[in-house]
Amino acid sequence: MKKNKITALVLCAVLLGTLTACSDNSSDSSSESSNTTVSTASEASETSETSEKEKNTADVLMIADQGIFSAGGTVIQSNGTFDVSNYYMSREGSTSHVDHANVLYQIPADETGAPMVFLHGYGQSRMSWMTTPDGREGWSDMFLKKGHSVFLIDQPRRGEAGQTSVAGTISTEPSDQTWYTQFRIGTYIDGAFTYNENSQFPQGEEVLDQFFRQMTPDTAMDSANGDQGIDNTVVAKAVAAVIDEAYEKTGKNSILVTHSQGGLPGWDTVQYTDHIAAIVAIEPGGAPMVDSEDYKILLEKKIPVAFYYGDYIGMDFADVPAAGMWSMMMSSAYTFEEAFTAAGGDCTVVSLPDEGIYGNDHMMFQDLNNDIIADHIENWITENVK
Repeated sequence: MKKNKITALVLCAVLLGTLTACSDNSSDSSSESSNTTVSTASEASETSETSEKEKNTADVLMIADQGIFSAGGTVIQSNGTFDVSNYYMSREGSTSHVDHANVLYQIPADETGAPMVFLHGYGQSRMSWMTTPDGREGWSDMFLKKGHSVFLIDQPRRGEAGQTSVAGTISTEPSDQTWYTQFRIGTYIDGAFTYNENSQFPQGEEVLDQFFRQMTPDTAMDSANGDQGIDNTVVAKAVAAVIDEAYEKTGKNSILVTHSQGGLPGWDTVQYTDHIAAIVAIEPGGAPMVDSEDYKILLEKKIPVAFYYGDYIGMDFADVPAAGMWSMMMSSAYTFEEAFTAAGGDCTVVSLPDEGIYGNDHMMFQDLNNDIIADHIENWITENVK
């Protein structure tokens, strides 16, 4: 009996010691666990901060190289001999560097795609591609973030390339309402600008003020005779020089992106350079005539072509004054596509409404959904440009 009692006491002591030890170990373990938890929380916080920094960094546009240069053009000279003694007034024997393009370029740190050379339309400059009237991001930044270098042109006799070999008389005749209507944004009725139904163009008086102040004339314009001062050959040669310079800077052929009036010299550009990877024509003033020189060269050089058109085109839009005119222009693209594709070429005509993208006008790259259209173009590039 005593033996059993002693045994029981020993067992109790052993158990008590074990429990105490377990309690101590548990306390240590709990402390360690607590420390581990604190450490993990700290690491999680650091990870969260790192993730946020990475996210913010992803939104930051990293530029490896940028600058401004002139390309193409010519030099003219007056007769006679320059009179240095009357240097301020003398013009005899003087030279003038004229008819070139002026180019702002940016090369992203992570350059993965082909360079994109942007040529504006009538009354516009490279500013068209850089921002929107309501201050949002323009296509130049969007495509930089997609890995493309961008080369933004002011065409000869326009914007920062104003030096001209042809004397002009710039018109001061007001025309905001004309271009607003021609661009299919809306029209002007009862003293107010209207917007087409479901328009994607940003609205407001301040927006319109910014939009109209983008307009800039050609220095060779002969307004008295209705001449806009645009020489397609002069522009095409200068654009080709820009494309060749882009090749020198990047080692890659360029995607030429044209708009409206810029579409016409854009086609001619294929005659003066071998470094065009593709042409994306945003509502060009027309397509190359089938069997024209431009058409033949596009086929020969196997240059993929895409046309993009917005909304409010065709006879269905009776309340849009410019709808019929743009319908005729768009039909030239379909004629080109049919012949070009049948001859073995690569051509796509994109009608944005057919893609489920509605409300876009002639200035689609400044509309509220310009990012969606940029993504569509990037997908076309991925699928068609080698």
